[in-house]
Amino acid sequence: MSETTLPHLYTGKVRELYEVAHDRLLMVATDRLSVYDVVLPDPIPDKGRVLTALSAWWFDRTASMVQNHVISSDPTDFPETAGPVGGRAMLVRATTPIRMECIVRGYLFGGAWSEYRKHGTVNGVTVSAGLREADRLPEPIFTPTTKADEGHDMPLTRDEGVALVGRDRYERLSDLSLRLYQLGAARAAETGLILADTKFEFGDIDGEILVIDEMLTPDSSRYWPADKYEPGSSPPSFDKQYVRDYMDSTGWDHEPPAPSLPAEVIDGTRARYVEAYERLTGNSFDEWFGPDL
Repeated sequence: MSETTLPHLYTGKVRELYEVAHDRLLMVATDRLSVYDVVLPDPIPDKGRVLTALSAWWFDRTASMVQNHVISSDPTDFPETAGPVGGRAMLVRATTPIRMECIVRGYLFGGAWSEYRKHGTVNGVTVSAGLREADRLPEPIFTPTTKADEGHDMPLTRDEGVALVGRDRYERLSDLSLRLYQLGAARAAETGLILADTKFEFGDIDGEILVIDEMLTPDSSRYWPADKYEPGSSPPSFDKQYVRDYMDSTGWDHEPPAPSLPAEVIDGTRARYVEAYERLTGNSFDEWFGPDL
């Protein structure tokens, strides 16, 4: 990636953006990992390739439901100045990002469980009493947050979300997010996985909404193995929860800098990401575009 000579536009927690043309970008997924909105000091080998491969698979399968920003993930379509980024990059259309994280929860876990225990609500909305950690919700719910460039994203009530993006756009984003979640959850169930929750990001081109960034990956979603799922506890996962659990065991306060990861956690995380890709797609990860072509 260091040999990329395209104009650099943006560094995110995980991705780097480069300008290809006024309406085209090269989006490169690094091996960086962030938890609690903090980038960890240790990369996860092949993580960027997994995110790109799985996102490309989902973008292709949801294109009839909602437009996306992908032009190509084939490195032969990239400009020569892109450098050795094959397998971890996408050529995409430039959009105006919508500044709201679109999260759908099908199960009561994470930040939603913390709020529910204290107030009986999720994003300010009252939820059925008597639920346990990791219980399936009566129906999936849309729980958007702010999109912070730095620091932590904050939950938004419906009224706050409407004030941020407008009523019509909020309803459209909610509907799309819920439909995409249902599609992802159905595919996950076919492969013996539970899609507990997921996050989508959207952009705008001339008033048209497109799904952007990544889709239904272990970075943006919480996947549990169905055969090990048990409400009332923290199920094992194929996502960042494995790393979150380790980081919490260290006593870290979720503020930078984060402590380093031991080798076994790094290796275990890579294995979980690769297995998630292979189970969801039915494809061998070894058949994806080779490392940094």
